[in-house]
Amino acid sequence: MSQNIEAIFLDTGNTMRVVIKDAAFQNYTRLQLAKLVGTQESPDSFCKKLSERYEASKKKSKETQFQVPEKELWTRWMLPDFPTEQIKPLAGKLTRLWIDQGGRRVPRPDVKQTVKELKKRGYTLGIIANSLSETEIPEWLERDGLAQYFSAVVLSAKLGYRKPKPEIYVEAARLVGVEPARCSYVGDNPSRDILGARMAGFGMVIILLEAATLQKEPPKGKFKPDGIIRECMDLLNFFPPRDDHPGE
Repeated sequence: MSQNIEAIFLDTGNTMRVVIKDAAFQNYTRLQLAKLVGTQESPDSFCKKLSERYEASKKKSKETQFQVPEKELWTRWMLPDFPTEQIKPLAGKLTRLWIDQGGRRVPRPDVKQTVKELKKRGYTLGIIANSLSETEIPEWLERDGLAQYFSAVVLSAKLGYRKPKPEIYVEAARLVGVEPARCSYVGDNPSRDILGARMAGFGMVIILLEAATLQKEPPKGKFKPDGIIRECMDLLNFFPPRDDHPGE
């Protein structure tokens, strides 16, 4: 099947990056979040309240498969009790702090090597991800020297649609000029990632599963992928050099 694949799209959360808990980093970030808003509550109390509100917005997003813009997230869902004119200009910074208060996002150690090799083998690469921030993922790619390898970065925060909505996959394929049947998606969530890619007509779906996840939720039925990997480098076993691409 992989011989028909021209483009490979990757998820970011728990696929290209993992979250590392770091108490000092998280406490500092929560403090900055509270200071930016100007609340009199303690950072922990304030963030606990925000967590409850965020879960409500997340539930709505899952039901509708639509991601609200950052400004709406903060003025309508997260901080409706603060003046809109105060919160709206801070939305981007608030989102970044909210992401960081959950822990450090660290690339898997083999990500860069895998991405470079797949590009060398002749594949068009892209990212499809559910993201609260419009800027956090693109800035990470630039910072880590990965941006040059990706022809499209499609984020729910910018497009509006969330996985598993097939439109987000179709839009990504359109942006790189490859028909969905010749695209592959690599994610970590058997239900969301496989369902969306299948509905969009993607030709191949691969799931990165850690041992604990595999034991707890083995992919099955309509959520069964074309391949399972345990680390990013395993993708090289599925995608050999393309016949029409001589490499470097």
